[in-house]
Amino acid sequence: MTMNRFWNPLVLLCFLLVPALVTAAELPDFRTIVEKNSPAVVKIITAYSGAASSPMQPGPQDMPEYLRRFFDFRDAPPTQRERMGMGSGFIISGDGYIVTNNHVVDGADSVLVRLQDRREYDAQVIGTDPRSDLALLRIEAGSLPVLKLATDDALEVGEWVLAIGSPFGLDYSATAGIVSAMGRSLPTERNENYVPFIQTDVAINPGNSGGPLFNLDGEVVGVNSQIFTRSGGSIGLSFAIPVSVVRNVVAQLQDKGRVTRGWLGVTIQDVDKNLAESFGLDRPRGALVSQLVDDGPADKAGLKAGDIIVRFDDVDIPSSADLPHVVGLIEPGTTVPVEIIRDRKTRKIKVKIGGLDADDSYSLATGKTAKGHGGRLGLVVETASAETLERLGISGAVIVREVVPKSVGAESGLVPGDVITLIGSTPIKSVDTYERAVEKLPAGTSVPLRLIRRGAPMFIGLKVPQ
Repeated sequence: MTMNRFWNPLVLLCFLLVPALVTAAELPDFRTIVEKNSPAVVKIITAYSGAASSPMQPGPQDMPEYLRRFFDFRDAPPTQRERMGMGSGFIISGDGYIVTNNHVVDGADSVLVRLQDRREYDAQVIGTDPRSDLALLRIEAGSLPVLKLATDDALEVGEWVLAIGSPFGLDYSATAGIVSAMGRSLPTERNENYVPFIQTDVAINPGNSGGPLFNLDGEVVGVNSQIFTRSGGSIGLSFAIPVSVVRNVVAQLQDKGRVTRGWLGVTIQDVDKNLAESFGLDRPRGALVSQLVDDGPADKAGLKAGDIIVRFDDVDIPSSADLPHVVGLIEPGTTVPVEIIRDRKTRKIKVKIGGLDADDSYSLATGKTAKGHGGRLGLVVETASAETLERLGISGAVIVREVVPKSVGAESGLVPGDVITLIGSTPIKSVDTYERAVEKLPAGTSVPLRLIRRGAPMFIGLKVPQ
């Protein structure tokens, strides 16, 4: 008996279809998640007085030409009308609490929330937290659909995730992808790093900000916050705030209207290969303490410059960027175990976590401190330590720890690490004398400022703002 040299057409068709059917069976079906959860996703429309809206919000310049016809942006002189911004958010309680990004509502004169069924409500900003880029809103409504926040942080690289939002104002758009990485560090322009971002390849565009990121169980695992792009649109690098941070921030905003964070009082740096060898480590790891705040939590606990923190509150610290993520989520006043490397030996100590300065914990009616971050000059300073004073041969000074971009200090050429000893004719001995001297500076005048940079004294001129 010989085999037919030609395949039976039916057999051949089945042979070709089987791989496709298997592949389809392995892919997730997002229809149930979209249908169930879309009613609790909202569109947020903000209004700004003046010629410019929030720089983080999509305007006509951000939209492809063929999309602009859907929006009332054309032929309106920007100086003669209110500007609008758009974003996304989601409802977390039936009585009207809504989570979104801080940058979606920052500086807005009014915030309007639109539900899927086209109902619209004026929203009250309950609180904002610029450090995590989260905001909590509330609308006067009841029996609303809600989303469930995931109760654990078991998300892994490679998992499928889904986003729902309003990219370019196109309401209730669903996009899917996978988790590309976990714990990404994206320092802010203030060089703060409190959010271990989830990186995904989900298509996120302007207008998606503040919308939810779901796992396959339909639970919110993150809040879409940022994209990396060279074109203005998605290129597969999207970042979401993890649910662990969302839970912490939302709970504080609901309870106190502002957010405070754990604070250690150290300056840290990464450990490279050479440093690892010099400290006796088997590989680069941990956060190297380069400086301590006098009488801060770390100083009180006995930490020293040169210590390498490798484990904090029973969490491994692979690099210096991971330490702020852990410390920031710990409630101030909590005592936690810390594992360090000192003199090539492992030691364990206890540290009582401090709180980030209350005056620097943003009150959520304004979104910033009364004087603004960095004060009149845009400088964050601290009193110079005794060792620094002795090394430089001076009796008092403050050290610049941060220079706010586009501030007076930045425009004058000040940089972190500068040691300020004199403002005008006032000797600077501490943060208190610095603040009093700055407060007394006449508006609109130029004053000399004496500093020491890399051991060399110099003067620069400051133009005091009006």
